Amino acid sequence: MGQDAAAGRPVAGSQPDLDHYLRQGRDAAARLAWQEAYHALAEVEPPEALAAADLELLATSAYLVGRVAECQQALERAHRAHADRGDRRRAARCLFWLGFTLFLAGQLGPAGGWLARAGRLLEPEPECGEHALLQLPAVLQSGAAGDHLAAQAAAGRAVAIAKRCGDPEALCLARHFQGRDLLQQGRIADGTALLDESMVAVLTGELAPYVAGNIYCSMIDACREIADLRRAREWTAALTTWCDRQPTMVTFSGQCLTHRAELLQLSGDWPAALAEARRACERFADAADQHAVGAAHYRLAELHRVRGEQSEAVEQYRHAGEWGHDPQPGLALLRLAAGGTAAARATIDRAVAEATGRARRGQLLPAQVEILLAAGDPPAARAAAEELTAIAEDYGTAALQAAAGHAGGAVLLAEGDAPGALVALRAAWQAWRELDAPYEAARVRVQIGLACRAAGDEEAAGLELDSARRGLVRLGAAPDLSRLDSLLRATAGAPNHGLSPRELQVLRLLATGATNHAIGTELVIAEKTVDRHVSNIFAKLGVTSRAAATGYAYRHQLV
Repeated sequence: MGQDAAAGRPVAGSQPDLDHYLRQGRDAAARLAWQEAYHALAEVEPPEALAAADLELLATSAYLVGRVAECQQALERAHRAHADRGDRRRAARCLFWLGFTLFLAGQLGPAGGWLARAGRLLEPEPECGEHALLQLPAVLQSGAAGDHLAAQAAAGRAVAIAKRCGDPEALCLARHFQGRDLLQQGRIADGTALLDESMVAVLTGELAPYVAGNIYCSMIDACREIADLRRAREWTAALTTWCDRQPTMVTFSGQCLTHRAELLQLSGDWPAALAEARRACERFADAADQHAVGAAHYRLAELHRVRGEQSEAVEQYRHAGEWGHDPQPGLALLRLAAGGTAAARATIDRAVAEATGRARRGQLLPAQVEILLAAGDPPAARAAAEELTAIAEDYGTAALQAAAGHAGGAVLLAEGDAPGALVALRAAWQAWRELDAPYEAARVRVQIGLACRAAGDEEAAGLELDSARRGLVRLGAAPDLSRLDSLLRATAGAPNHGLSPRELQVLRLLATGATNHAIGTELVIAEKTVDRHVSNIFAKLGVTSRAAATGYAYRHQLV
């Protein structure tokens, strides 16, 4: 066997050299050392010297180390090698994975061409698992187009064929995508049951690594879509264990780091979350999965935003957008924190208008409520909060219900219904605490303090706001701390006599002689809401008429 004098390794080109690289590549793959496997198999020249099975192994290792283009080339060669041997089914399976990777990357034209060729290869073949696999793009396309009847029909055909043929890979994928489509329809219990069932094959090791990794990450994405934090935490832990056994893997390890960063952020360990998000971005440096890269940059941007690192957040939101990941609602909230309320509203309203799926709208609506209230538009905020509540009730996940409670309570507070606000906000605070989400809990507690103040209970308000402040200090939530401190400074030297900020607005307009109808027009709120504010003002000031309220306001310098 020839030797490279400089490197001390075999020189490719002879049969002994081929045997050396094959042994090295196969052994590395058996040890799940994917970088080593890829580099060994890629050394073989010409690539056609590899047998069909070894070309598939090259494709697998290339995919797992983030070299998607090389994976696709190896799959094309493997398909030809299988076809030359007369193995149409295996050739078609290679073409399916070639087409499917292109399909998931959004390259629908080339994907359709390869998938059509796979179908033609299978025309003379009896029913087999490959026929089931070829149904899957139709499941995804129909579901994305909103044709769930067609999606479920295609998924049902795939499941039935895979069962009859005993193909665990096709059966797992079919059940999984069937479950994802059910979630899109809002059939949460049915969808999660199928997703959990599909994970059995993953956990028992029946699937190839590229299939298992895709199912893991898709499962966690599904949990995130419906805000099922319990499942997201469980499956992220499982994915972490799986990735740790394959330390040189890039493709799914980067996604795993992104998921872990999100959960660490939620649990309040922001330094660790920041480290994981940065590792994810570094891990993806040479990867070709655009959606995953964009998600990693978005998570890094979100961490910078809540820490008050505005320029860093802007840069990472820009990177997320460049990789095809929508930077909303984070970018709109960043604009709001910087004082750009009008820009934030225009951005979030546009994003919500474009979102057609209920899961995506559920992710955007909490931010929209917050921004609309900051813009002084409680009626629009109420409409958004009511939609969020309806989604939360249908989905039944604790995090979404907590977000809906927070949004609904904030709207009630803005409308002057402090007692009603307190009921909703305390329930939301308790839910976030049970979910171990200290940042969300602290933000709700600020609202509870303001509601206590609006109800005239200054002592309780002080306790709640002080507790919220301590929580925000522990987290390092600089923008929220700044807003809270500004609020406390503004109210410290200006007694409001138990009135909420909105009630003060109403009182000042009332003191000018404006009617309830005129006040509602000026503040863009319903006349019925103004009536309630006026009643609350009378009760808090101990007066019984508009004239008496006006006199009180002037005597105490409230106008």
